[in-house]
Amino acid sequence: MSASRSGVTVRSIRQITVFTVGALSIQELPFHVTPVSEEEHELNNRVPSRPTPELKFDEDEGDTLSNHNSITALLSSKFRDIQKRLKQYGIESPRFRKRLVSRWESLNYDVCENVLYLKDQEKYKSKKWVTLRWLSKWLVMFFIGIGTALLAAAIHFVVEKLAHFKFDLIKHYFDDCAKNNCLYQPALMWMGINLVITVAGAALVTFLQPMAAGSGIPYIKSYLNGVKIPGLLTFRAFVAKTVGVVLSILGGLACGKEGPMAHSGSIIAAGLGRGRINFCNGKTVSFYSAFRNDHEIRDFVAGGAASGVSSAFGAPIGGTLFSLEEAASFWNQDLTWRVFFSSMVACFATNFLISAINGDPTKLTDPGLIRFNAFKFDLKFDLIEIPVFIFMAVIGGLMGALFVVMNYKLTVFRKRYLNKNWIKIIEAGLVAVVSAAVAFGLMVGINECTDKAPFDSHAVTASVYCTDKKYNGLSTLFLTTPEGCLKALLHDPFESHGAVSLVAFVLIFFVLGVWTYGLSVSSGVFIPSLAIGAAWGRLVGMGVAHLMPENPNLQLDVGKFALIGAACQLGGILRTTISLTVIIVECTDDISFGLPIMIVLMISKWVGDFITTGLYDMNVEVMGIPTLPFECPPLCDDLRASDVMSAPLATFKTKERVENIYRMLKEETFCGFPVIEDDPMAPGKGKLKGLILRSQLLVLLQKKIFCPEGQVPPRNITIKDFRDFYPVYLKVSEIELSDEEKSYVMDLKPYYNPSPYTVEQKFSLPRVFNLFRGLGLRHLIVTDEKNVPVGIVTRKDLAKFRVGSKRGLVKIEQLKIQDI
Repeated sequence: MSASRSGVTVRSIRQITVFTVGALSIQELPFHVTPVSEEEHELNNRVPSRPTPELKFDEDEGDTLSNHNSITALLSSKFRDIQKRLKQYGIESPRFRKRLVSRWESLNYDVCENVLYLKDQEKYKSKKWVTLRWLSKWLVMFFIGIGTALLAAAIHFVVEKLAHFKFDLIKHYFDDCAKNNCLYQPALMWMGINLVITVAGAALVTFLQPMAAGSGIPYIKSYLNGVKIPGLLTFRAFVAKTVGVVLSILGGLACGKEGPMAHSGSIIAAGLGRGRINFCNGKTVSFYSAFRNDHEIRDFVAGGAASGVSSAFGAPIGGTLFSLEEAASFWNQDLTWRVFFSSMVACFATNFLISAINGDPTKLTDPGLIRFNAFKFDLKFDLIEIPVFIFMAVIGGLMGALFVVMNYKLTVFRKRYLNKNWIKIIEAGLVAVVSAAVAFGLMVGINECTDKAPFDSHAVTASVYCTDKKYNGLSTLFLTTPEGCLKALLHDPFESHGAVSLVAFVLIFFVLGVWTYGLSVSSGVFIPSLAIGAAWGRLVGMGVAHLMPENPNLQLDVGKFALIGAACQLGGILRTTISLTVIIVECTDDISFGLPIMIVLMISKWVGDFITTGLYDMNVEVMGIPTLPFECPPLCDDLRASDVMSAPLATFKTKERVENIYRMLKEETFCGFPVIEDDPMAPGKGKLKGLILRSQLLVLLQKKIFCPEGQVPPRNITIKDFRDFYPVYLKVSEIELSDEEKSYVMDLKPYYNPSPYTVEQKFSLPRVFNLFRGLGLRHLIVTDEKNVPVGIVTRKDLAKFRVGSKRGLVKIEQLKIQDI
């Protein structure tokens, strides 16, 4: 909805409440809303241009002082212009993180209890149907877990087989050309393979379904918050996501397949919940339609996201908590059990399938795509190590905040200058080539040899310039998938990797991770974050071992510090604590190390939050998605519903001419229209009768449910006709009406919701917010004391008030709504 529909303008207040860290006082500033005219609103929003300095040159060539002043003024002007341009990429850029995009709409969680719905529910009023519906939900959750496990096992098998073939081929050329002085051959081969595969993956995502780019978790989080994301849960997105993530990993990008599994599981859940698959060629296969509404699909998608995380990490409890903590905004006990059931099924089925692929289906030792595996030593800790862990947590928080800030600036640059499809594909190919070139350069330039056997007996090792049956330590980090790199950093012996190699790896992989996240490819950020943290955590462990040489056990415990570093880095980037703690504990199969993991995740989150928001929240803000927080912004008790509602309203009468409906749908962007009784004394005003949605009106026009005045429509319509269009609804441009049909009348009484949620103008903003978010509403009608609608509250009207915390300051901001 456009912001211009708002009846008032709320003056932006940059900072309302200031909490100073370490101080005892809290400063409160007044917060109020002042109605202004449209002329004053436009004047306030107009940005004054900076006056250009007037440069005067003296005609006297001997006046060097005047020339000097002129040059100084010119340089100062240029410097201010450059500084102004650079400032646009900062965190406070109002164009991206201080806006909401109008094209994002809400989901319909509220049931439309119209005449058709009540008639349809008559056949379900029996114990048999209630029991069948209850069992159907559990059955759908079961198949969600099975489907996600099948997908996870297939991706794992393809990636491992093809990646091992690729790196084994490169290793063969490495060893031969190191002796024959033809190292350019493996370099060109490596870069060429990466380029071709990555360009194919980027083209697939860019042209088939752009919503499949990245991990998809920010979009899933927004969807479960109540925002409609077109194209997110489609068959096109499924193909682009699953095939794309395989190509991204084989293309040598710094990414993992675990994050996209949450999105893939959600797509499987949405498809099974709808009981229909829409193929790319427009054909549709339909099975059932009982759950084709946003309320039911939301619950299934929550289970799909949890199943994806569970199959990726072998962590059913962690997957359930991830869906609860990071994704879902509406939760209940019954949903918790169904989501946990789906996660457990996905974990067990993935374990069985991967064990069968490895040749022993009864062993069940691989419950997920990535496991930290059992350490050779017990993961125990002493109290004296807690300060070291806290220090590492601070480093992880700072590095995580740096990762988010750098990625934000890169994201803004991409949105402004790299927004064409062919440029996106070229950038992805460039990153793949640079990744191969840098890895090749490090392996050739850093000749740290070791004869220690790697943890993975199937690891690909290249000798390069090493002799005496030794191999280059960096080869176990680069000639493998990111998951294999992580396992090497956690489990390889103490002497396998030198300090120089680890420092170079951290710097290079950090930059590649920042550059890769946000490309137009299917990729995840879990594994790169863990690998970066494990590398510098292993470096800290080596330093501690050198500082205390009298304790030989520290050399065996270097993997413990790598695990702590991985947790710190991941917590500093993603800022989720409870679910990540459980996921890491489940991945290590050792509960005794849960306390230090929880401590470092909490501290790294606090340190990162002190500087900036988390990576997923940053992506949501940049895209301008109107997500609602769990609580209403503070100090808003003086605001009323009349201060935030959108007005004036576009309304319909119970019997409306088709021409008026068609014209209103073309001119207005509203997705809900109050229906009022016809009052001849006050045209356009009347008591509220109900609420009808845009999607309903479009279906009625498409089915031609109208007739000349005084007659009965020749066709009937059922609730199934509306469900057939779910979730892709019609557009006004797709409906064709003749002049005669436009003169007909449509009776809206059987179709509008006669009992929509309403509030009076005097309702406070906290009560409006709690009602709107708690019930998952899309529209909340504001009426006067005579039950006449005067305005409507939508998601954007509430989401534009955002609470932020940065560098110890808590502030409330009013966001702008842009039509994009």
